[in-house]
Amino acid sequence: MNKIIILFSFLFFFSCNNNSSSIVEIERTVKNYQNQLVDKKITGSNTFMLYKDGKIQFSSVVNSGRKGDADITDDTIFPIWSMSKPITIVAMMLLYEDGKYDFSDNVSKYIPNYKNLKCKNDDDEVYNCKNELKVIHLLTHTSGYRYYSEKPANTSYADTTFSDLEEYVDSLIMYQPVEFEPGEKYRYGINQLVLGRLVEVLSGKTFYDFLKERLFDPLEMNETKFYLTENDRKNFHPLYDKSRNGDKRQYTANKDGLSYRVGTKMQYGGEGLVSTMNDYSKFCQMLVNNGEYNGKIIMKKSSIEKMTKPYTKENMNDGYYEGVDYAFSFFNFQEPILSGTKASKGIYGWSGAHNTHFWIDPKLKLFGLFMARTRPFSWDISKNLISNVYLNL
Repeated sequence: MNKIIILFSFLFFFSCNNNSSSIVEIERTVKNYQNQLVDKKITGSNTFMLYKDGKIQFSSVVNSGRKGDADITDDTIFPIWSMSKPITIVAMMLLYEDGKYDFSDNVSKYIPNYKNLKCKNDDDEVYNCKNELKVIHLLTHTSGYRYYSEKPANTSYADTTFSDLEEYVDSLIMYQPVEFEPGEKYRYGINQLVLGRLVEVLSGKTFYDFLKERLFDPLEMNETKFYLTENDRKNFHPLYDKSRNGDKRQYTANKDGLSYRVGTKMQYGGEGLVSTMNDYSKFCQMLVNNGEYNGKIIMKKSSIEKMTKPYTKENMNDGYYEGVDYAFSFFNFQEPILSGTKASKGIYGWSGAHNTHFWIDPKLKLFGLFMARTRPFSWDISKNLISNVYLNL
């Protein structure tokens, strides 16, 4: 009997020690990659966090020390751009849990002007859409909306032209036809911006007030919002951008893309939020723990499964991986061997335009979170971080 106890004790000790060694090696490898990003002038200062087995395993910051850059601290605020989208999706899933809508509902049921939606054909001729726009189309980027550089749909233009989401969406319906019949195919675009307005209609609150009440306050995400105070701007990380001669330079606030003005009602569900590493890690922690955070149930496990399940099998273009499908504004690894990583099947996540990246591994109860503020955007950063973690697990 004593021999069995000794054997199990040895195996437990070996397992714990092996896991500890694995984490140390992951941290070393990831930090080396972070330093490479700085040394090769791909990013300025950057930071990464790995969470596994119910706790943060390590948090690694590499500061560039370059003129015009800023050291990353606990107070550093990043524009998270398209990492706003998963937050908007969670808001929609909370309203789904409340019984406020069904995925198959026509959007015109809640925003009547969508009865008048216009489509474009292959010859760019505009006609009245035959298909109704449904909620599921907005959730899955199959509405026909894309991103626009021209008025009135351009988000930078909208930020300074329209007073709120209602005014913007009404203008969108009137003047901006969708690229194809709703539901016909996948096209990445401004869908979550429209969903922000839908959240307002379904909840009777401004988009931010709903997020704050149902998500940000319960998760203690106190720095995640659509605006920056004067004091916030002191902590807003500078953009590290590629100049024409191939070098890098810092951009000032007039190149932020959005105004982030206090009191703004133009609250972009697809790209408008700012956040911190600490805040967004709480959002990730809630997801990896099946909707629970610090003993509080924020959302149902079944909702997380619905929103992260592959919906379209469009290849994630723009230089991403093979073997990756698209869920409700999340990528989902369905054939990890084709992705060029050793990641688990079913990991999901997303990224932001200034190179913020995260992924959730439901199987291993793990998440990785990276933040920098640099352009151009690169899927390779996400891919290499994932590779460095799973190579050593």
